[in-house]
Amino acid sequence: MGELSLDGRLVAVSGALPAAMAAAERSLDLICPQECGHEAAWVGGTRILAPESLLAIVQHFKGHRPLAAAQPKEITDSAAHNDLQDVKGQERAKRALEIAAAGRHHLLMVGPPGSGKSMLAARMAGLLPDLKPHEALETSMVHSISGLLENQGITRTRPFRAPHHTASMAAIVGGGRGAKPGEISLAHNGVLFMDEFPEYARTVLETLRQPIEEGHVTVARANAHVRYPSRFLLIAAANPCRCGHMTDASKACGRAPICGADYLGRISGPLLDRFDLRIEIPPVSFTDLQTARLGEPSAAVRARVAAARALQEKRFTSHSDILQNADAEGKLLDAIAPLNSESKNYLSRAADKFGLSALGYHRVLRVARTIADLAAQEHISRDHIAEAVSFRLINARG
Repeated sequence: MGELSLDGRLVAVSGALPAAMAAAERSLDLICPQECGHEAAWVGGTRILAPESLLAIVQHFKGHRPLAAAQPKEITDSAAHNDLQDVKGQERAKRALEIAAAGRHHLLMVGPPGSGKSMLAARMAGLLPDLKPHEALETSMVHSISGLLENQGITRTRPFRAPHHTASMAAIVGGGRGAKPGEISLAHNGVLFMDEFPEYARTVLETLRQPIEEGHVTVARANAHVRYPSRFLLIAAANPCRCGHMTDASKACGRAPICGADYLGRISGPLLDRFDLRIEIPPVSFTDLQTARLGEPSAAVRARVAAARALQEKRFTSHSDILQNADAEGKLLDAIAPLNSESKNYLSRAADKFGLSALGYHRVLRVARTIADLAAQEHISRDHIAEAVSFRLINARG
């Protein structure tokens, strides 16, 4: 990145958002190409000049035609989100989506082909509130580095990334020439949907554990060592076995149910433990398909999600690194999710019965806190605990 200081106040560099950030930190102004001006102006704290040509720069410094500072431009996403009411049946899966959206809880869906896993995941974006200004800037910084920003502006729509299961380690985690960000960073503040989850390379899956827990990933190469943000909501989908028909005796292979254990066994215990919500998606019944009754629209669910997130924002005001319930742990989790004796006894019995690990125990608490928030209730009840436990019973290894 080249720099040119002019009169001790101006710096000309390449790369809109990163350059604007660097200029603002040094109390300098920035000259950038005209097509990048609206993008760079989002940073604030610095004056952005975006001339259409070198001649315009010369005329500006001679005082013949001074340039006006570029103004930030927000892109209005006119594309309508897929609506949740288009999904027939699958009420339990819809509830899981709502909880996941409210508390940013990672979700694993297991079900046969055609049960609607991808259709459900595609509707998550419509349940999430718009990006706040600082979130939009963070996300756009990553997209700017990757050359993905379009139309000279920044969108408030949360990203939804859905890489193919054949994607390489560099494509998912980041790397390659210039140590570019991968899908987990391009999904920052948004959704990462990984279909056919067990089909991803084992090394790729295991590498997800650190960014899931820490919210960032370090891409190390011989000529670069870069840390990118990666605080995303992970939705993973998987068939119950390779052919996908283990639950249908007329279609299942002769190795059932061993084939299912082998297939889902590709997801390691430590990685499986990172999913707060784990549900089975049954085939859609013909009764559900034929009904004319529409389900609850995304707008109604989105309103509850926004209200629950507002409660969390207020709760974590003094914790700058904590945004949603899924981020709480240790003493903070104990403080925000106190249990009365009835709820505590119920959770203890459930932990013993289903063999929940310490991580599993705490993840149930986080989900229960979110369920209580969705109900606008200050205290966690036995019913909240019971529902949270019910979303953690697939291949319960913790």
